[in-house]
Amino acid sequence: MNGIYTHVNKTLYYITAVSVIALMIVGLLIDNPHLEKIDFGHLFHIVLVFMLAGCLLFYPKYATHIFRVVITIVTFIYFYTLFFLYPDTWSTFIFLCLVPAVSILFFDSKLFYFSLLLNSVAIVLAFSYIAVFDQGHSYPYIKEDITGNILNFIGSQVMVYFIFYLSHRRIKKQQLYYEQIQQSERLRITGQLAAAVAHEIRNPLTVIKGFLQLYQQETAPNCEDAKRHFALMIDELDTAEQVISQFLEIAKPDKDKEMETVNVKNVLQSVTDFLCSYGLLHDNKIQLNVVDDFFIAANNIEFKQLLVNIIKNAIEASNAGDPVIVSANRKKDFIEIKVIDYGQGMSEAEIKTLGTPFYSLKSKGTGLGMMICYNVVEKYKGTIDFQSSKGRGTTVTIRFPSK
Repeated sequence: MNGIYTHVNKTLYYITAVSVIALMIVGLLIDNPHLEKIDFGHLFHIVLVFMLAGCLLFYPKYATHIFRVVITIVTFIYFYTLFFLYPDTWSTFIFLCLVPAVSILFFDSKLFYFSLLLNSVAIVLAFSYIAVFDQGHSYPYIKEDITGNILNFIGSQVMVYFIFYLSHRRIKKQQLYYEQIQQSERLRITGQLAAAVAHEIRNPLTVIKGFLQLYQQETAPNCEDAKRHFALMIDELDTAEQVISQFLEIAKPDKDKEMETVNVKNVLQSVTDFLCSYGLLHDNKIQLNVVDDFFIAANNIEFKQLLVNIIKNAIEASNAGDPVIVSANRKKDFIEIKVIDYGQGMSEAEIKTLGTPFYSLKSKGTGLGMMICYNVVEKYKGTIDFQSSKGRGTTVTIRFPSK
């Protein structure tokens, strides 16, 4: 059920839940015969309203099978309590017939069959009580035509089962279709990524193979040319190693990387100190503007890797002598980190392609570093935004939920 909820669906769910709770409260307070003298039955009714309201409001956060069973049982108790507490209200019998329909909303077949069996047992006990003990005194509309009411109940259960069967079958088909689309998309992306990796690695290997074939044919290679060629081959091997390392960084599982409370100010200070000499090498200074301590929930190493990639890119994009400004502030429930450079900037088309494997604005870039950045931000429920224009620099805004 968690996967079904989007932001819009959650809003719709809460509107529906609040409406149901409001109706329960109205039934509790308006034209209630037990209000004249509050007894145990009315108090039990109040408790059930609060319990069912709590279940409905907390369900999206704890959408587990056990919690769904609890909601179903509380719903059963609530409607059967109404049936016995207000015998003059004949419409409560209709609710008893439709109680299993609640479990249909959870798309849980085991829960539906459980609720159908539970309702059948409960209605047999209820009718037995009316026939043997009450003898139709409080429920004349049932006693006068008990056979017809039993047939109506059976018919309603068959109808509810038919609705469940059709909806469950349709949802299963949609789920299978969705899984097939996901699998197809995964295969497509995997194929593209594998082809791109093969292409990026094949280029340096072709260069190395060419030089080795050249030396195989030469009898007495020139020493100076050999040194230059070996340096070029080592450079090409470094490029291939970088591609493989970054690809493995994306592909490997993150089970060993636990979430922790990260002090944003300390990490930014550490990263900017680390990149200070790199900035000076390009004649750029890093200005860090962070006053307060801010905390987020993330993996410290991955968070540092994200910042190193972003700030390093800002330095490389900057013109000589321009500063790179790094700041962090709190914006409501988020920690906002900004990295600003006044370099060459990007067009809208270039911004849209950021994070695409093997697309890079750098001559020897692979694009995998930015892809890793996007993965880290998404993993810890953050956002990353680029504002840029050609010749005016770039502002990267990273937001993470505050802890």
